[in-house]
Formats: sequence, C-alpha cells, structure tokens
Amino acid sequence: MLNVSHRLRSALPAILPICLVPAAGFAAGTGSPGASAAVFLAQVIALLVCGRVIGEFMQRIGQPAVMGQIVAGILLGPSVLGALWPGFQRVLFPTSPEQRAMIEAVAQLGILLLLLQTGMRTDLSIIRRSRKTAFAVSIVGIAIPFVGGFLTGQVLPDAILPNPDKRLITALFLGTALSISSVQIVARVVQEVGFLRRTVGQVIIASAILEDTIGWIIISVTLGLARHGEIDLASIAQSVVGTALFLVLSFTIGRHLVFRLIRWTNDTFVSEVPVVTAILVVAGLMALVTYEIGVHTVLGAFVAGILVGQSPLLTRHIDEQLNGLIVALFMPVFFGLAGLSTNLSVLVDPRLILLSIGLITIASVGKFAGASVGGRIGGMTPAQSLALGCGMNARGSTEIVVASIGLSMGLLNESLFTTVVAMAVVTTMSMPPMLRWALARLPTTPEESARLQREEFEAKGFVSNIERLLVTVDASPSGRLASRLIGLLAGARRIPATVLHLEDTTSDASSGQAKQTEQTEAVIKQSTDAGDEAAQASERRGDRAEITTRREQPGEEAIDAEARKGYGLLVIGRERASDGSAFDEQVMRSAVKFGGPFAIAIARGIDRQEKLGVGFKILVPVTGTAVSRRGAELAIALAQASRASVTALHIADDRRRRVSWGRQVGAAIAPMSSADAIIREIVRLGDHYGAEVKGVVRHTRSPQEAILHQLKAAGHNLLVMGVSPRPGEQLFFGQVPAELLERAECSMLLVASEPPSNLAPQQPRGIAAAAVGGSAAHRDNRPGTADTG
Repeated sequence: MLNVSHRLRSALPAILPICLVPAAGFAAGTGSPGASAAVFLAQVIALLVCGRVIGEFMQRIGQPAVMGQIVAGILLGPSVLGALWPGFQRVLFPTSPEQRAMIEAVAQLGILLLLLQTGMRTDLSIIRRSRKTAFAVSIVGIAIPFVGGFLTGQVLPDAILPNPDKRLITALFLGTALSISSVQIVARVVQEVGFLRRTVGQVIIASAILEDTIGWIIISVTLGLARHGEIDLASIAQSVVGTALFLVLSFTIGRHLVFRLIRWTNDTFVSEVPVVTAILVVAGLMALVTYEIGVHTVLGAFVAGILVGQSPLLTRHIDEQLNGLIVALFMPVFFGLAGLSTNLSVLVDPRLILLSIGLITIASVGKFAGASVGGRIGGMTPAQSLALGCGMNARGSTEIVVASIGLSMGLLNESLFTTVVAMAVVTTMSMPPMLRWALARLPTTPEESARLQREEFEAKGFVSNIERLLVTVDASPSGRLASRLIGLLAGARRIPATVLHLEDTTSDASSGQAKQTEQTEAVIKQSTDAGDEAAQASERRGDRAEITTRREQPGEEAIDAEARKGYGLLVIGRERASDGSAFDEQVMRSAVKFGGPFAIAIARGIDRQEKLGVGFKILVPVTGTAVSRRGAELAIALAQASRASVTALHIADDRRRRVSWGRQVGAAIAPMSSADAIIREIVRLGDHYGAEVKGVVRHTRSPQEAILHQLKAAGHNLLVMGVSPRPGEQLFFGQVPAELLERAECSMLLVASEPPSNLAPQQPRGIAAAAVGGSAAHRDNRPGTADTG
C-alpha cells in the first residue's frame, strides 16, 4: 500500500497536466457559436478526471474520496491554476453569469441527488435500537458547537459579513454549519474500520442521521427566513409550521403513497430502469413542495430518500444504479465546484486566518465535548464516549453543501465560505485516524458478540433475503392452505405478497360462478386474516401486511407475466397438485415458468376441511445440506409467525451391525457428533427467529419410515421439507419425498430453493429478487430473480 501510494504521489504532478489537455482543446474554441457548450463540456471533463485521480489518491492514504474532489476544485481554481496560469484558468472557468449557470445547474442537481442518496441510506431501525443514546449525543452534540458558531457570527466585524443587516441569519447559518456531522463520511469511515455493526458504530451512525435530519430542518427554516428578506413572526411561523406539516404528512400518507408508486411502477412498466425514474420524480416533487412552503429543496430530497429507502421493494441493485450516477458524475462536479469557489488567497488576511482557526477549534472541541457528554448521558462507558466524540467530528460533504447553499443565497461571502470549507476539510481529515485510534481500544462485549453472530446468521439466510412473495392458488383446500401460510409469513416479516387466484372457467355460468366467487373470497380471506394475525403477534404491530390479490385465468402465461415483476419465492397451492407420488404437469410448468425458488403446498387431514386447522404442529426433516437448511428456515419462520411448535428430525444411517467391533466404536461416535451438530444448527436458527425448536435424532436405514413414524407418534399436522429437483422430464424430488407424498396423511410444504435443473427457464425480471441473488441482476438492466440454491 505504501509503495502504491508513493508511486501515485510521485505521478500526481505529471497526471494533472495531462488531465487538462482535452479541457484546453475544448476551451480554445471560445470564439465559435457553440463555445459555451464546449467550455461546459471541458469543465465537466476537467472536474471528473482531476476529482477521480486525486480522490483515488486520498482513498489510498485513508481519507474519503470527497476530500480529493474538493482538493481538485481548489487546484483548478484561482488558488493554484489561477495563480500559475491565470489566462487558461479564466478561459476554462469564465466568470460570465451565463457560462457559470450551466455548471452550477449540474451542481444544484447534484445536491438534490446527494441528499436523496443520503436519505435512502438512512436506516431508521438503527435509530430505534439506540434511540436514547443517539438522541442524547445528537442533541448535545448539536447544541454546544451551534451556540459557539452562533456567538461567533454575532461578534464578527461588519467587514467580514456579506450583509451586516442580516447578521442574525448569517450567525444562525454559521452555527448550523459548525454543528452537523456528515453522515456519509461518518458511515464510510466506520465501515472501513470494521465497526459498522458494533454498538458504538451504530450509535455514531444513528446520531449522525439524527443530526443530519435536525440540521437540514434548521437550515431549511433559516433559508426560508432569508428568502422572505426579513425576520418576522409570520415568516417564522410559515417556515416552522410548513416544515412540521410536511414531515407529518410525509411519514404517514406520503410513506404509503411512495411504497405503492414504486410497486406500481415496477409491476406496470416493461422499459429499462423505470423504478429509478420513479424515485427521481418523487425526489423532485417533494423538493418542489418544500420550496413552495418556504424552505429549501434539500429537505424534500432528503425526506424523499428516507421514504424510498424504507420501501420493501428497494434493493441494493437500485441503490447501486443511482450510486453510480451520483458518484461518477454529480459528486465530482459539485464538490469540485465548491473547491473552485474556495480562494485560499483570502487567508493572507490575519483576521481570516484567526477566524479559520477559531472555527476549527469551536467545531472540534464543541462536537467532541457534546458527543462525549451525550454518550455519558445515554449510558455509554468513558471509552465508548471518547470514540463517539472522535467519530462525530467529521463534516465533509454536509458542510460543503451547506456552505455552497449559503454562498449562492448571499448568506456567506467568499471569505466566510473559504473559512467554512477549511474547517470542513481539516475536521474531516483528522476524524479517520482519531476514530481508528479510539475504536482500537474498545473490546467486544458478550452482548455485542451475540448480536453480531445473529446478524451474520441472518445475512446468509434464505427467508431474510426474500423481498417479495408470489402465491398461485385455486379454490381448493391446498389453495387455502397456501394462502394462509403466505399470509403468516408476509404479516410477520412485512414482506409484500401477491396472491394470484386462478379461476376455473369450466363451472356453470350461474350457480357455479356464484359459488366460485364465494370460494375465491374465502381463499383471499385466509391470506389477509393470517397476515393481520401474524402482524399483530409480531413486533410490527399495527403495520398491516402488503397483500395484493388478483384473479386470473388458469395458465402459465399469468405466472410468467407476474414473475417478470420480480419475486423471491413462489408458493403453489393448486389441485390436483399430485397424483400419488407424481406431480401434476401444471405444477411443473408453473415452477419452470417462475424460474426461481418455489414451494408446493398440499392440504391433507384437517386442512382439507372447510375451515383450516387453528394451529400448526410442524415437523421438518434436516440432513445438514443447504437445501434442507432453507426448508428448515422457512418452517421456523412459519412457526414464529403462527406461534406454532416445530420439531427438527435428523435420520442417521445406522450401519454399525455390518462392521467389526473396532469400527463400531468409531462409527458410534462420528454419526452422533455429526447428527448433534446438524440439530444444534437448526436450534440456533430457531433461537434467532425466537421460535423454540425440538431436536430428534433417529437411527435407521429408512428415512421415510422414520418420518412417517414421527408424524404419527407426535401428531404433527404440517410437514415442511427442503427438496431439490432432479433431472428428468417430470418434476421429481427423489425417492424419499415421493414416498412421503404418497403415504403421508398430514399437510405438506415442499420447499425447492432451486428451479428444475433439467430445463432452462428464463430469468424473471423485477426489483425484488435482486436481494435473493446477485447473478441474475447483472444479466438484465432491471434486477432479476436469482437462484439461491
């Protein structure tokens, strides 16, 4: 790493002139009719190339890339290029209002997209988990540096202020700029040092999120006051009341509207990346709303990002698509333009040097003291509070955005803007080494270790990575069973689900149609009732499951069309599902058309009655394979949703009678150790979901007989089994599932986490399946359902 950094540092002086060669060629044609467009293109190229090169260098020495983009702007601005080659600098970055408006339009759009991305990555669950400490750290951490910055603005000489008549607004603005941490810089550094999931790391990020939210509200209100041109009670009331009303409506009605818009866009459009367009439209509209109520557009974009990030259909793939656009284009242009506006020559004034040192001291000491005191108030240890103080001292991107807005609105002049940028750069570059030093001295507590193991366990899970469910049912008992199971899963885990009811067209037109409608309503009711029941029994109380129901004509075309919208799991509840040990051809075609993980529900016993059984007593055979583990995970998730009992059964092949006495001893030890490990893994899985799992080990050479015996002896009414499709012309899972399908008297749920391997079904396209597997997502412009097997 040191050699690479040294080579890059030595090559930097040679690289920068090369970066400017194409820009110089474009800028040379200023006399032509298209000169303004050519100069604009040259500016973008120069900012992109220089920002990328210097940002790469900054990352290699442990600093955020955004610092390199700011430095690139300073090098291209009047401070360096303007001093060394003033004629070329004026040609490349002319001061004419028309020319500057072109590049500033890109920068302003970059601000909105940057705030949109920040909101999308705002995890409100982190705030909920550590809300007491996070609130204390954020409130005290804002208050102390805010007061220091505000008092500084009040005592500044009139000559430094852009408008002495608006001293109060400049002071409020200065206090806010000194008090907010940059959540993007903080999160990136915490992730780099490996503390993203540690308790201190989560408190740091949660506090930064709260600070950003509070800070943007304060900034929006302050800018609203400046926009009215005077400070009076009417303008203050309009800004404060309008902001409060906007936030309330956004997180209630707006939240559901955004969810439904994203889902409708994903399900309706067939063109490329329609969800990204919908997200950008939502951000733009909400930014316009905040502008109309008298606050800045950044608040609307930030809140839109939070709502979009909470959408159950948002995947990492969509975030990556937006992130590529923002990181590759808008961030280098915006932060480079901020560097261009920074004129270091003004720091020759001793007053401004003292002001810069004062702002850095107020910001650093105030933030460090506030975060440390807030940590102690929130119950953190002294070592943890020290780490909090170090971690919250990064400004970076947030302060640059704030300062740029202030400069554009006349609240800051070039001198104050330069001092704020200097403060942001110094505090940001000092934060990573300080945070690494503080975090390296924090041992992992037992509670942290247990939580980290649970989170790592879930990250590799099957059910936890399903973002959307599809169930195809008819009016049969198997259809009702499948609807109930999916309703339980959707309600407990807040997974959006679509129930596709395939109506029978062979019934009589009068009485048959009425009965079919009644049966359809019964199937739909099973799903919605189960979803509400599971939601009420879980920690998501009051949050109804998103269950959509539709009626379609029988046929695989309906499944094919629906699967293109992106689902993580298909559950089939149709009869005849099987004829003895063989599956119906329609079931096989449905699985093939879906092209991803699927499950088949078969109702037997009490579940074939008009009213389903009230409670499940689940048996899940486990073999230690990934396929059986996924089946067990789904069984445990259903047990947790319905408060049912679940038994994990492992069958060990007992061949000890065929070996000598010496081998019997070894064979008696090894299988028991393996069986115990398999059962322990499933029990730990149950602990993660909060469901009690009973483990049973049987020694026999006939797995199907052991399973049938356990079903009968313990009175289980639902058999959940992970299976794998075998090659062939028909859907076949192996001899053991085939015999159980023929002989079992209880209901069954066969979970196949792999599509039929003998065929090559097309990959469905949609948003939800990108979280299940990444391979398919990169084969299409929209996220795809990937095989998790």
